[in-house]
Amino acid sequence: MSAPEDVPIRDEVIRLGQFLKLANLIESGAEGKEVIADGHVTVNGDVEVRRGRQLREGDVVEIGGMSARVARE
Repeated sequence: MSAPEDVPIRDEVIRLGQFLKLANLIESGAEGKEVIADGHVTVNGDVEVRRGRQLREGDVVEIGGMSARVARE
């Protein structure tokens, strides 16, 4: 697996559903809701099923072999 791509965010935290879209890991919010509910998304290596999970700088999100790290803008 390749190293996660850093994706900068403006605020201290971002919700998982928003971050998936920002990082271009999904096409739409509806898709995000589905892949999260189906257990296809991990945060820091653990399966996460809460779309509203608060992510902070350094958190790594992975889906389908692609990964992105939350970074400060």
